[in-house]
Amino acid sequence: MKRRKFIMLLGGAAAAWPLTARAQQAGKLPTIGFLGQSTRSAGSEWVAAFVHRLHELGWNEGRTVAIEYRWGEGREDRFAEVAAEFVRLKVGVIVTSGTPAVMAAKQATSVIPIVFATAGDPVANHLVASLARPGGNVTGLSTQTGELAGKRIELLREVVSRLRRLAIMGNVGNPFTALEMGEVQAATGKLGLEFVTLEIRRAQDIVPAFDSLNGSEALYLCVDAVANTNRIPINILAAGARLPTMHGSRDYVEAGGLMSFGVNFPDQFRRSADYVDKILRGAKPTSLAVEQPTKFDLIANLITAKALGLQIPAMLLARADEVIE
Repeated sequence: MKRRKFIMLLGGAAAAWPLTARAQQAGKLPTIGFLGQSTRSAGSEWVAAFVHRLHELGWNEGRTVAIEYRWGEGREDRFAEVAAEFVRLKVGVIVTSGTPAVMAAKQATSVIPIVFATAGDPVANHLVASLARPGGNVTGLSTQTGELAGKRIELLREVVSRLRRLAIMGNVGNPFTALEMGEVQAATGKLGLEFVTLEIRRAQDIVPAFDSLNGSEALYLCVDAVANTNRIPINILAAGARLPTMHGSRDYVEAGGLMSFGVNFPDQFRRSADYVDKILRGAKPTSLAVEQPTKFDLIANLITAKALGLQIPAMLLARADEVIE
């Protein structure tokens, strides 16, 4: 009788034992595969925003959810390796950013849900069927904002009033970067400026690219995994060539760039956690529409401006979301 009562009590305790604790004991926590497109240090702010939002939604790393972090280091072959590894690990959802990384994940699996925190023109690049109805196993947040190219050049001209020739650098192996470079060239032409294109595909292409400036007076750097991974040496080379730089993300300015205007990437990663939450609770990617960016930042670096002998107009500084000084 006592034995039967003990067994009943044990059964009741097991039923009351938190589901997540039992899952952890069995090694079956839902697992997120996080593929960072550049390096751990470069992506730390984005990861922090993502994890913090997960926590707000009830997912605590190591307790109710496991996260496997991998870093692409700006190498497309690495993206494919990591995506294949996540498939072998049978993660519950893959989170990544940047068109090449998303494409690698999609090529690796048509079953595991994929959430992109950033991707340029996901429809044109065949990541999704449409923004409203993604179809398949991929969804997330677009950074498709073509009008930003012209706005960035206009901001740059406010600081470099005598700008006549612009150098445009980008990874032409990235479909979205190639599209952005075309938009920058078109915007430059409309403003009556000359331009020179500095094409790169890997880190080794950066130094030779600077040998082709041809009298350029400023540098527009397209956001991309290769550029992000190498943003510090690029800014050092630009400073050595006395080139003011325009970027699409704050972290480039923190790394010595002059200015940036673009999508707030930490906010994108924060919002991507909402997708992951819904998927882990049973939603299908095909039912989750791709969303557009809602938050943009203008960042200026007065330290870099001073080193280049430039004066950033007070009106521009008043509009800036952040000034590094």
